[in-house]
Amino acid sequence: MKSAAVTRRVIDTLAEQHPNADTELHYRSPFELLAATILSAQSTDQRVNMVTPALFKRYPDAQAMARADALELERLILSTGFFRQKSKALIGMSQMLVDEHAGTVPADMEKLTALPGVGRKTANVVLGHALGVPGLPVDRHVLRVSNRIGIAEGDDPVIVEQQLCAKLPPAIWTLASDVQILHGRRICRPKPLCDDCSVRDDCDYYRNVIAREPAAGRPAKPKAPRAKKTGKTTGQKAKR
Repeated sequence: MKSAAVTRRVIDTLAEQHPNADTELHYRSPFELLAATILSAQSTDQRVNMVTPALFKRYPDAQAMARADALELERLILSTGFFRQKSKALIGMSQMLVDEHAGTVPADMEKLTALPGVGRKTANVVLGHALGVPGLPVDRHVLRVSNRIGIAEGDDPVIVEQQLCAKLPPAIWTLASDVQILHGRRICRPKPLCDDCSVRDDCDYYRNVIAREPAAGRPAKPKAPRAKKTGKTTGQKAKR
């Protein structure tokens, strides 16, 4: 893996390519971001942003959502997918916030991950963006980008989070996640747009895979097969 200095350079360069990087989920409070992030599982931020205005108008806080009717809530979040599981998680999360935290989202990883439907990635999103606590969410984009570049190694989000955090100051943990997520969505896609990448000179994938491909990504022209030796001179006709 790359050193802390190179990792910091990569993040700084990505931040220049993706200025003002931030979560693309719309929210006005820690509770709204927590609920929106739960809804974003197996969905897109754009889809969630289409759903949440009506959702938060009906259920503006944990107290209101804790009393929600499951069927009504399911109808509001239907288009985000897995709506039954998400409805159960939202109601359970809200009830636990009311019962154990006076309806307030706690600024603590352990307390957040104890809530229904909240894993470490969701907790880091809320901590870093809404509560001012350093957090580095690792999603599929961060996994792909960090592994391709070589600033992290592995497919376990917790391990990758630890590797990145160990090499970056806490003040930019959330930024490091945001710029990699945007880079993964816009540039470093499953089929990457390496010509548009600002960090390709530091990227292991570009150096070891893309740069070694033939020009324009065309497969190398196969060599013409050698003629079989027949013992006849050129132009000699085969005997009938």
